[in-house]
Amino acid sequence: MKRPKTLSQGDQVAIVATARKVKLEALQPAIDLLKSWGLVPIIGDSIGLENHQFAGSDEARAEDFQKQMDNPKIKAIWCAKGGYGTVRMLDLLDFSRFKNNPKWIIGYSDITVLHATVNQMNIASLHAQMAIQIDTKSEQSRESLRDVLFGKTLQYELETTSKYNKIGKVSGKIVGGNLSVIYSLCGSSTALETQDKILFLEDLDEYLYHIDRMMQNLKRNAYFNNVKAIIVGGFSSMRDNSIPFGQTAEEIISETLSGYDFPLVFDFPAGHIKDNRALIFGQTATLTIENQKASLIY
Repeated sequence: MKRPKTLSQGDQVAIVATARKVKLEALQPAIDLLKSWGLVPIIGDSIGLENHQFAGSDEARAEDFQKQMDNPKIKAIWCAKGGYGTVRMLDLLDFSRFKNNPKWIIGYSDITVLHATVNQMNIASLHAQMAIQIDTKSEQSRESLRDVLFGKTLQYELETTSKYNKIGKVSGKIVGGNLSVIYSLCGSSTALETQDKILFLEDLDEYLYHIDRMMQNLKRNAYFNNVKAIIVGGFSSMRDNSIPFGQTAEEIISETLSGYDFPLVFDFPAGHIKDNRALIFGQTATLTIENQKASLIY
Protein backbone atom coordinates (compact mmCIF):
# COMPACT_ATOMS: atom_id res chain seq x y z
CA MET A 1 0.00 0.00 0.00
CA LYS A 2 1.26 3.45 -0.96
CA ARG A 3 0.51 6.06 1.66
CA PRO A 4 0.60 9.67 0.44
CA LYS A 5 3.36 11.80 1.88
CA THR A 6 2.99 13.55 5.21
CA LEU A 7 2.27 17.27 4.91
CA SER A 8 4.49 20.02 6.31
CA GLN A 9 3.99 23.67 7.15
CA GLY A 10 3.58 25.69 3.96
CA ASP A 11 2.22 22.82 1.85
CA GLN A 12 -0.63 23.54 -0.55
CA VAL A 13 -4.05 21.88 -0.22
CA ALA A 14 -6.50 22.22 -3.11
CA ILE A 15 -10.22 22.53 -2.41
CA VAL A 16 -12.33 21.28 -5.32
CA ALA A 17 -15.94 20.38 -6.06
CA THR A 18 -16.47 16.97 -7.64
CA ALA A 19 -20.24 16.82 -7.25
CA ARG A 20 -22.70 19.51 -6.11
CA LYS A 21 -22.08 23.20 -6.50
CA VAL A 22 -20.66 25.20 -3.64
CA LYS A 23 -20.00 28.90 -3.19
CA LEU A 24 -16.63 30.19 -2.08
CA GLU A 25 -18.02 31.93 1.00
CA ALA A 26 -19.35 28.61 2.32
CA LEU A 27 -15.77 27.34 2.44
CA GLN A 28 -14.32 30.17 4.52
CA PRO A 29 -14.23 28.11 7.76
CA ALA A 30 -12.26 25.38 5.95
CA ILE A 31 -9.91 27.95 4.45
CA ASP A 32 -9.33 29.49 7.87
CA LEU A 33 -8.75 26.03 9.38
CA LEU A 34 -6.08 25.12 6.83
CA LYS A 35 -4.34 28.44 7.43
CA SER A 36 -4.41 27.85 11.19
CA TRP A 37 -2.58 24.56 10.56
CA GLY A 38 0.10 26.35 8.56
CA LEU A 39 -1.16 25.04 5.23
CA VAL A 40 -1.91 27.03 2.09
CA PRO A 41 -5.44 26.63 0.67
CA ILE A 42 -5.71 26.66 -3.13
CA ILE A 43 -9.23 27.22 -4.46
CA GLY A 44 -10.02 25.04 -7.45
CA ASP A 45 -11.66 26.36 -10.60
CA SER A 46 -14.76 24.25 -9.88
CA ILE A 47 -15.64 26.27 -6.79
CA GLY A 48 -18.44 28.67 -7.64
CA LEU A 49 -19.37 27.00 -10.94
CA GLU A 50 -23.02 26.09 -11.49
CA ASN A 51 -24.68 23.60 -13.82
CA HIS A 52 -28.08 22.87 -12.31
CA GLN A 53 -27.14 21.11 -9.04
CA PHE A 54 -23.57 20.35 -10.13
CA ALA A 55 -20.41 22.43 -9.74
CA GLY A 56 -20.14 23.02 -13.46
CA SER A 57 -20.15 20.42 -16.20
CA ASP A 58 -18.67 16.96 -15.75
CA GLU A 59 -15.79 18.07 -17.95
CA ALA A 60 -15.13 21.19 -15.89
CA ARG A 61 -15.10 19.30 -12.61
CA ALA A 62 -12.84 16.61 -14.07
CA GLU A 63 -10.47 19.21 -15.52
CA ASP A 64 -10.11 20.87 -12.13
CA PHE A 65 -9.53 17.58 -10.33
CA GLN A 66 -7.00 16.49 -12.96
CA LYS A 67 -5.18 19.79 -12.61
CA GLN A 68 -4.80 19.31 -8.86
CA MET A 69 -3.73 15.66 -9.23
CA ASP A 70 -1.03 16.56 -11.74
CA ASN A 71 0.30 19.66 -9.94
CA PRO A 72 3.32 18.58 -7.86
CA LYS A 73 2.89 21.58 -5.56
CA ILE A 74 -0.50 20.31 -4.39
CA LYS A 75 0.00 17.86 -1.52
CA ALA A 76 -3.66 17.02 -0.78
CA ILE A 77 -7.04 17.40 -2.50
CA TRP A 78 -9.93 18.26 -0.19
CA CYS A 79 -13.34 17.70 -1.72
CA ALA A 80 -15.67 20.58 -0.93
CA LYS A 81 -19.08 18.91 -1.00
CA GLY A 82 -20.75 15.61 -1.77
CA GLY A 83 -24.33 14.96 -2.81
CA TYR A 84 -24.10 13.28 -6.18
CA GLY A 85 -21.98 13.65 -9.30
CA THR A 86 -18.45 12.38 -8.71
CA VAL A 87 -19.10 9.19 -10.68
CA ARG A 88 -20.11 11.28 -13.72
CA MET A 89 -16.56 12.65 -14.06
CA LEU A 90 -14.65 9.53 -12.97
CA ASP A 91 -13.99 8.10 -16.44
CA LEU A 92 -12.66 11.48 -17.63
CA LEU A 93 -9.74 11.26 -15.18
CA ASP A 94 -6.22 9.99 -15.89
CA PHE A 95 -4.57 8.62 -12.74
CA SER A 96 -1.23 7.72 -14.36
CA ARG A 97 0.73 10.57 -12.75
CA PHE A 98 -1.18 10.20 -9.49
CA LYS A 99 -0.09 6.56 -9.20
CA ASN A 100 3.56 7.63 -9.21
CA ASN A 101 3.05 10.61 -6.92
CA PRO A 102 -0.04 9.93 -4.77
CA LYS A 103 -1.51 12.63 -2.56
CA TRP A 104 -4.30 12.56 -0.02
CA ILE A 105 -7.82 12.63 -1.45
CA ILE A 106 -10.09 13.78 1.37
CA GLY A 107 -13.85 13.44 1.67
CA TYR A 108 -16.68 10.99 2.29
CA SER A 109 -20.20 10.16 1.08
CA ASP A 110 -20.16 10.70 -2.73
CA ILE A 111 -16.34 10.68 -2.56
CA THR A 112 -16.61 6.93 -1.95
CA VAL A 113 -16.30 6.77 -5.77
CA LEU A 114 -12.75 8.13 -5.57
CA HIS A 115 -11.83 6.06 -2.51
CA ALA A 116 -12.82 2.84 -4.27
CA THR A 117 -10.84 3.87 -7.36
CA VAL A 118 -7.55 4.77 -5.70
CA ASN A 119 -7.74 1.96 -3.14
CA GLN A 120 -7.83 -0.44 -6.12
CA MET A 121 -4.49 1.10 -7.11
CA ASN A 122 -3.15 0.13 -3.68
CA ILE A 123 -3.06 3.79 -2.63
CA ALA A 124 -4.45 5.02 0.69
CA SER A 125 -7.10 7.75 0.86
CA LEU A 126 -8.71 9.73 3.65
CA HIS A 127 -12.38 9.20 4.52
CA ALA A 128 -13.05 12.39 6.47
CA GLN A 129 -15.22 15.48 6.67
CA MET A 130 -15.70 17.59 3.54
CA ALA A 131 -14.44 21.14 3.47
CA ILE A 132 -17.99 22.45 3.74
CA GLN A 133 -19.43 22.65 7.27
CA ILE A 134 -16.15 21.61 8.87
CA ASP A 135 -16.84 24.21 11.58
CA THR A 136 -20.08 22.43 12.57
CA LYS A 137 -18.38 19.09 13.24
CA SER A 138 -16.76 17.86 16.43
CA GLU A 139 -13.28 18.88 17.47
CA GLN A 140 -12.30 15.21 17.10
CA SER A 141 -13.43 15.34 13.46
CA ARG A 142 -11.07 18.22 12.74
CA GLU A 143 -8.17 16.93 14.82
CA SER A 144 -8.29 13.41 13.38
CA LEU A 145 -8.07 14.92 9.89
CA ARG A 146 -5.13 17.04 10.99
CA ASP A 147 -3.42 14.05 12.62
CA VAL A 148 -3.48 12.01 9.42
CA LEU A 149 -2.25 14.85 7.24
CA PHE A 150 0.68 15.54 9.56
CA GLY A 151 1.61 11.89 10.01
CA LYS A 152 0.45 11.19 13.55
CA THR A 153 -0.71 7.69 14.49
CA LEU A 154 -4.47 7.39 14.32
CA GLN A 155 -6.22 5.36 17.02
CA TYR A 156 -9.65 5.33 18.59
CA GLU A 157 -10.94 3.92 21.87
CA LEU A 158 -14.73 3.89 21.88
CA GLU A 159 -17.72 2.90 23.97
CA THR A 160 -20.27 0.93 21.97
CA THR A 161 -23.29 -0.70 23.57
CA SER A 162 -25.20 -2.08 20.59
CA LYS A 163 -26.64 -5.50 21.31
CA TYR A 164 -25.85 -6.42 17.71
CA ASN A 165 -22.07 -6.09 18.08
CA LYS A 166 -20.02 -9.25 17.58
CA ILE A 167 -16.80 -9.39 19.56
CA GLY A 168 -13.44 -10.27 18.03
CA LYS A 169 -10.05 -8.94 16.96
CA VAL A 170 -8.78 -8.66 13.38
CA SER A 171 -6.24 -6.76 11.33
CA GLY A 172 -6.78 -5.71 7.74
CA LYS A 173 -7.03 -2.85 5.28
CA ILE A 174 -10.13 -0.70 5.72
CA VAL A 175 -12.26 0.03 2.65
CA GLY A 176 -15.83 1.14 2.03
CA GLY A 177 -17.77 4.32 2.61
CA ASN A 178 -21.31 5.24 1.65
CA LEU A 179 -23.58 2.23 1.19
CA SER A 180 -25.59 3.82 -1.64
CA VAL A 181 -22.44 4.66 -3.59
CA ILE A 182 -20.91 1.22 -3.01
CA TYR A 183 -24.18 -0.27 -4.30
CA SER A 184 -24.09 1.97 -7.38
CA LEU A 185 -20.56 0.79 -8.25
CA CYS A 186 -21.51 -2.92 -8.28
CA GLY A 187 -20.54 -4.56 -11.56
CA SER A 188 -18.32 -1.70 -12.69
CA SER A 189 -14.56 -1.62 -13.12
CA THR A 190 -14.30 0.26 -9.82
CA ALA A 191 -16.59 -2.02 -7.80
CA LEU A 192 -15.41 -2.22 -4.21
CA GLU A 193 -13.02 -5.06 -3.42
CA THR A 194 -13.77 -6.48 0.04
CA GLN A 195 -11.88 -9.77 0.24
CA ASP A 196 -9.76 -9.90 3.41
CA LYS A 197 -10.70 -6.29 4.18
CA ILE A 198 -12.38 -4.51 7.06
CA LEU A 199 -15.49 -2.98 5.51
CA PHE A 200 -16.87 0.37 6.70
CA LEU A 201 -20.46 1.38 5.89
CA GLU A 202 -22.51 4.56 6.45
CA ASP A 203 -25.45 6.32 4.81
CA LEU A 204 -27.89 9.22 5.04
CA ASP A 205 -31.48 10.05 4.18
CA GLU A 206 -32.49 6.70 2.68
CA TYR A 207 -35.73 4.79 2.92
CA LEU A 208 -35.34 1.78 5.19
CA TYR A 209 -36.40 -0.60 2.43
CA HIS A 210 -33.60 0.89 0.28
CA ILE A 211 -31.11 -0.04 3.02
CA ASP A 212 -32.46 -3.59 2.98
CA ARG A 213 -32.34 -3.78 -0.83
CA MET A 214 -28.75 -2.57 -0.95
CA MET A 215 -27.61 -4.90 1.81
CA GLN A 216 -29.29 -7.83 0.08
CA ASN A 217 -27.58 -6.87 -3.17
CA LEU A 218 -24.14 -6.78 -1.56
CA LYS A 219 -24.85 -10.09 0.13
CA ARG A 220 -25.86 -11.73 -3.16
CA ASN A 221 -22.75 -10.27 -4.80
CA ALA A 222 -20.62 -12.03 -2.14
CA TYR A 223 -19.30 -8.77 -0.67
CA PHE A 224 -19.52 -10.21 2.84
CA ASN A 225 -18.20 -13.71 2.15
CA ASN A 226 -14.56 -13.00 2.89
CA VAL A 227 -14.47 -9.75 4.84
CA LYS A 228 -12.51 -9.72 8.08
CA ALA A 229 -14.95 -7.44 9.92
CA ILE A 230 -17.55 -4.76 9.36
CA ILE A 231 -17.64 -1.32 10.97
CA VAL A 232 -21.02 0.46 10.83
CA GLY A 233 -20.97 4.24 11.14
CA GLY A 234 -23.83 6.70 11.09
CA PHE A 235 -27.07 5.75 9.37
CA SER A 236 -28.67 9.15 9.78
CA SER A 237 -32.11 10.60 9.02
CA MET A 238 -33.57 7.33 7.76
CA ARG A 239 -37.01 7.50 6.17
CA ASP A 240 -39.95 5.12 6.11
CA ASN A 241 -43.15 4.59 4.14
CA SER A 242 -46.70 5.04 5.42
CA ILE A 243 -46.69 1.28 5.94
CA PRO A 244 -43.56 0.88 8.10
CA PHE A 245 -40.76 -1.41 6.99
CA GLY A 246 -40.65 -2.75 10.52
CA GLN A 247 -36.93 -2.58 11.25
CA THR A 248 -34.35 0.10 11.98
CA ALA A 249 -31.26 0.41 9.79
CA GLU A 250 -29.25 -1.27 12.55
CA GLU A 251 -31.68 -4.18 12.66
CA ILE A 252 -31.66 -4.53 8.86
CA ILE A 253 -27.87 -4.66 8.75
CA SER A 254 -27.66 -7.05 11.70
CA GLU A 255 -30.19 -9.43 10.19
CA THR A 256 -28.49 -9.39 6.79
CA LEU A 257 -25.17 -10.25 8.44
CA SER A 258 -26.55 -12.78 10.93
CA GLY A 259 -25.20 -15.77 9.03
CA TYR A 260 -21.58 -14.59 9.17
CA ASP A 261 -19.18 -14.98 12.07
CA PHE A 262 -16.83 -12.03 11.54
CA PRO A 263 -16.57 -9.22 14.14
CA LEU A 264 -19.15 -6.47 13.76
CA VAL A 265 -19.42 -3.10 15.48
CA PHE A 266 -22.13 -0.44 15.29
CA ASP A 267 -22.21 3.27 16.15
CA PHE A 268 -18.68 4.06 14.99
CA PRO A 269 -18.20 7.86 14.94
CA ALA A 270 -17.93 8.40 11.19
CA GLY A 271 -20.42 9.35 8.51
CA HIS A 272 -23.15 11.98 8.23
CA ILE A 273 -22.96 12.83 11.91
CA LYS A 274 -21.40 15.62 13.97
CA ASP A 275 -18.57 13.40 15.17
CA ASN A 276 -17.25 12.38 11.74
CA ARG A 277 -13.76 11.09 12.49
CA ALA A 278 -11.13 10.32 9.89
CA LEU A 279 -10.49 6.82 8.59
CA ILE A 280 -7.53 5.90 6.41
CA PHE A 281 -8.89 3.70 3.63
CA GLY A 282 -6.47 1.23 2.10
CA GLN A 283 -4.20 1.09 5.14
CA THR A 284 -4.01 -1.80 7.59
CA ALA A 285 -5.50 -1.30 11.04
CA THR A 286 -6.31 -3.52 14.00
CA LEU A 287 -9.94 -3.60 15.13
CA THR A 288 -10.77 -4.98 18.58
CA ILE A 289 -14.39 -5.36 19.66
CA GLU A 290 -15.12 -6.27 23.28
CA ASN A 291 -18.15 -5.99 25.53
CA GLN A 292 -19.33 -2.36 25.34
CA LYS A 293 -16.05 -1.06 23.89
CA ALA A 294 -14.01 -1.14 20.72
CA SER A 295 -10.67 0.13 19.49
CA LEU A 296 -9.26 0.88 16.06
CA ILE A 297 -5.51 1.35 15.79
CA TYR A 298 -3.49 2.04 12.64
